[in-house]
Amino acid sequence: MDTVSVNQFRDNLKNYVDQVASNHTPLKVTRRAGEAFVVVSADDWERDQETLYVLQNSSLMKQIADSLATHNARTGYTPTSEEMDEITGL
Repeated sequence: MDTVSVNQFRDNLKNYVDQVASNHTPLKVTRRAGEAFVVVSADDWERDQETLYVLQNSSLMKQIADSLATHNARTGYTPTSEEMDEITGL
């Protein structure tokens, strides 16, 4: 993660915001007399919040673990070719 001072950030606000939004990389902004803060794009923030929700939800994590176990054991549901065509939109 890149780091800039609050003065650099203020002087080049548009460029830094464009960089964060287009590269999907957070930017740490430091302040001389205070805590630093991080600038992230809205899309990245929402994605991270969704990921945290799933990771904190024990029911969803169990479903994922069970699905992975059946997939690895090749004992899960296998769709028919017609179902696969419908799923893939062919």
